[in-house]
Amino acid sequence: MGRRRQDRFGKQARNDGYPARSVYKLEEIDRRVRLFRQGQRVLDLGGAPGSWALYASKKVGKNGRVLSIDIQGFGIDPLPNLELRVCDVRDLVEEEKSQNAYDVVMSDMAPKTSGYRDQDQYRSFKLVSMATEIAAATLKEGGYFVAKIFQGPDFEEARNNLRPLFQKVRIIRPKAVRSESYEVFLVGEKRKPLDSVESESP
Repeated sequence: MGRRRQDRFGKQARNDGYPARSVYKLEEIDRRVRLFRQGQRVLDLGGAPGSWALYASKKVGKNGRVLSIDIQGFGIDPLPNLELRVCDVRDLVEEEKSQNAYDVVMSDMAPKTSGYRDQDQYRSFKLVSMATEIAAATLKEGGYFVAKIFQGPDFEEARNNLRPLFQKVRIIRPKAVRSESYEVFLVGEKRKPLDSVESESP
């Protein structure tokens, strides 16, 4: 059953002009949460091969901007409202740490899997922690955050790290996730005012 679903989403992605089936995970999250609007600025972490970036660029329109970064090369070309950078996310952190820069920060980053679930989950947790730090430094008040994470011992800590930043934190497992996968998506809705976040800090 999982393989049939893979085939269906993979074929649909090719027909729709996207390089990977992951676009339908983001599409479902967008449909349920209403992530994107015309004119937004979006930061896409771990964006290769480019399906999320391409989807977001269509949603924000010509007056919006999407910056997508990944250490690997992309399977799409840049667009007037879509900038692609091949670099390590950590190399761009200081450059992009200007407060109130983005309406949406999204991360599809995942570690290279080792086959050891706890180890892979911990590495996923570390990537989500990095994405959370970037979101905390760059999201506008009212902004949204989406990050893929592997479920495991550190999952609750990752979710708890988002609660001081957002009015609501949700867990979403889109239908396009493979049945055998233990990935889900953490979604932070409506970034709290900065003074509110600071007052909640220990």
